[in-house]
Amino acid sequence: MGDSPVGSGQNAGRQAGVMPVTTRDKGNRVPGRQTIAARRRFFGPEAVDPVSGAVRADQVLVSWFGCASFAVALGGVVFLLDAWVPRGATSGYVPTTPEEVAALDPAAIFIGHGHFDHAADAGAIARASGAVVHGTAEHCATVRKQVAGAELSCKELGSSSSSPGERHDFELAPGISVTAIRHLHSARTPRHEGHDASSPVRPRPCLCDIRTYPPNRADAGHLARNLFAPEGGVLLYQFRLGDFVLTWHDSSGPLLDRAPQVLEVLRGLPASDVHIGAVQGFNQFTNGLRDPRSYVEALRPKVFVPNHHDNWLPVMTARGEAFRNPVHEELARIPEDARPEIRMLFDRADYLWAGRLAFDLAPRG
Repeated sequence: MGDSPVGSGQNAGRQAGVMPVTTRDKGNRVPGRQTIAARRRFFGPEAVDPVSGAVRADQVLVSWFGCASFAVALGGVVFLLDAWVPRGATSGYVPTTPEEVAALDPAAIFIGHGHFDHAADAGAIARASGAVVHGTAEHCATVRKQVAGAELSCKELGSSSSSPGERHDFELAPGISVTAIRHLHSARTPRHEGHDASSPVRPRPCLCDIRTYPPNRADAGHLARNLFAPEGGVLLYQFRLGDFVLTWHDSSGPLLDRAPQVLEVLRGLPASDVHIGAVQGFNQFTNGLRDPRSYVEALRPKVFVPNHHDNWLPVMTARGEAFRNPVHEELARIPEDARPEIRMLFDRADYLWAGRLAFDLAPRG
């Protein structure tokens, strides 16, 4: 799990605060002690220089901090995929805070969509760290509203009215190219019948975690303030450095039913070395995990990492263990020679587990 936490647990907000996490030296960002400690905790002490705070550039390091949110170090560049530390129905279930995430000093935040469970901390983290937010025009508006009056940099990638399949290409840093694809949020569609129908997935909500990690007033208030944040459109992101390809999305929509052209766009992308994709969604109750599988088939990964499947809102969600068998059974439908390795993540053991998702930057074999 790395070094002792910087502001971990329920008291972290008082320890770290929302303050700038770096100093400046001749125009260059110089990581401070909080940043070095946070990076060593998220990515592992062996991966982070204890003096400079630089993260090793020969690996891709991915650290999960709940729901669909991940901290990534790619070629030494640190960025976030979504920005929400789950809390509100519980407190301290995920052993970090927005303050500690901001202390990572991310260069960018990539928003998949604007619902609270994906973007509710984006404004505070961007304000504290100076990270550039990437998302639709509506995502940018939502994030700015969270920190009214603060200056934030937000790169707009279309809007909620953009057509599914719309593509945006840009560079995050020298050598790191990014493609953002407009797709769909999960949604319930009529039951597909037939020999190839997928079994519904209906895990029982795990309320026990509310008793073990009862919510405090501040976290309950945070949830109430952000509960009805708008979707604002949905984006999938692919990151490429050399021959390494990482793809991530925080929702899996019914593309087969409503936007099959998006699957063609995804098939046209380079095959993924690692695909981090949402498996929990509204269509699981009628069509099981058919929709997540359609993304896997189109993206052709070597390794598939499920996300958005933990107990982030116990009144309606279950622990990740409930998805173990359904994920394996659904992906078993893919021919063996095209089937990815499945790297399951389980709450709470895999939160901030440095090294759980570590990949060498090597050519595809």
